[in-house]
Amino acid sequence: MLEKLAKQTAIYGISTIVVRFLSYLLTPYYTRIFGQETYGIVTDVYALIPLALTLLTMGMESSYFRFSAKAEEAGGDVRGAKRRLFATTWGTTSLAAALFFAAILLFRDTVARAMGETYVAHPEYIVWVGLIILFDVSACIPFSRLREQGRSMTFVGLKALNVVLNVVLAVAFGAAGLFRTEFGVGWVFVANLAASVVTWAAILATTDRTLPRIDGRLLRAVFAYSLPLLVGGLAGTANEFIDRQLIKYLVPAGAMAQLGVYGAITKIAVVMMLFYQMYRLAAEPFFLSNFRKEEFVAMNAAALKYYVMASMLIFLGIALFRDLFALIVGRDFREGIFILPVVLGANVLTGVWLNLSFWYKREERTSLAIVVTGTGLVAILLFGFALIPRWGYYGAAWARLASETAMVAVSWWLNRRFFPTPYDWRRMGEYVAVALAVFAASEAVASRADNMFIGYTFNIIALAAYVAYLVRRERIDLRAMMRAVLKRS
Repeated sequence: MLEKLAKQTAIYGISTIVVRFLSYLLTPYYTRIFGQETYGIVTDVYALIPLALTLLTMGMESSYFRFSAKAEEAGGDVRGAKRRLFATTWGTTSLAAALFFAAILLFRDTVARAMGETYVAHPEYIVWVGLIILFDVSACIPFSRLREQGRSMTFVGLKALNVVLNVVLAVAFGAAGLFRTEFGVGWVFVANLAASVVTWAAILATTDRTLPRIDGRLLRAVFAYSLPLLVGGLAGTANEFIDRQLIKYLVPAGAMAQLGVYGAITKIAVVMMLFYQMYRLAAEPFFLSNFRKEEFVAMNAAALKYYVMASMLIFLGIALFRDLFALIVGRDFREGIFILPVVLGANVLTGVWLNLSFWYKREERTSLAIVVTGTGLVAILLFGFALIPRWGYYGAAWARLASETAMVAVSWWLNRRFFPTPYDWRRMGEYVAVALAVFAASEAVASRADNMFIGYTFNIIALAAYVAYLVRRERIDLRAMMRAVLKRS
């Protein structure tokens, strides 16, 4: 069974890496044509969009996976049941998005004033972003349907279409000098909107001519499952992006410039987030399928251990060579590279508590998501208000790490209390401790080395030693793995 998860992760992984890599090409581009404050607008807006998407999709992605599995389990007209489920969830989210955009259009000046002086001068930015949200939300459930059907290549192809079009238009707008006009950074949102509209139009071809139509009885059942996910999802998304808003409102001076630097540095952690995203895309529908409890417990325990191994390798690969990764962003943004290890650590923990969440989604105890993400939200607010006014974006990074740590701790306790799973915490803790020891040794060598060559040589040797340690500790037969790969190819 884990081979199936690994295969799905690889399919989503390779393709997601390519797609996301194209998307992240905009980071070095934007940080070289915009100043810190202007790029702060981009960071600010793209921190708010995921919150709106979470609110308007209402936890129905996970609901779609779960109720699709229940339709298969019930038997009968499975195709018809899934069709009604798709029409209902798609119709509900699309209606919510349309109402949201109408509200944005009517109250754009009020929203602009709430977001700050920068937006008061350009309330049209709010309208363009509202349109992006409208089309992205409307495409969300059709994308979930592709994942549920295992149509990973179609899923990735449409995502690639969106990203490629966005990148091409952004570069074209820059070449045409549009970013230097009065509308300025607004052209970033125009490029995104065009890509979203084209993607939405393309994904309609995958819906088998199903029309959005809400079945009230089915919707009540879906809402009973998804409402706790919505509340928990809002808190979880806030945990992930509220650090940007806290910088904007808590930093005494130069907030938008600090926001721009922070946004650029967090983008450098792209590889870690790519791994997390590709794992989530494959694991969520996989673990919410109809496995027996014994199979689910065993697979979930093993999956978390291998996730920790891979994520700590990525952590070291980026943290040890962060000076090279700093070259991704423009010169004005590299001053914040010292926060990168903290950001990476938070991203590692995001995947850990994701893995610990599958059991209560499977058991339909989704109200526990509110406990987990609510704890994280309280933690990031407490640490944010304490640290950000004093340390700026460095405090925001630590607040985010504190939030993820709190969510992992609560998730661990809930798992032990309600759904004991034989996670090998001792082994995983060992892998984390050794990785952190390698990082600490690298920092010590770097502080004493006379030149960069000595530090990089040590880091290469240390990273190779950590890989060898993992292989030996897990007794991984590399030759057998290579033979299996070559045989399949």
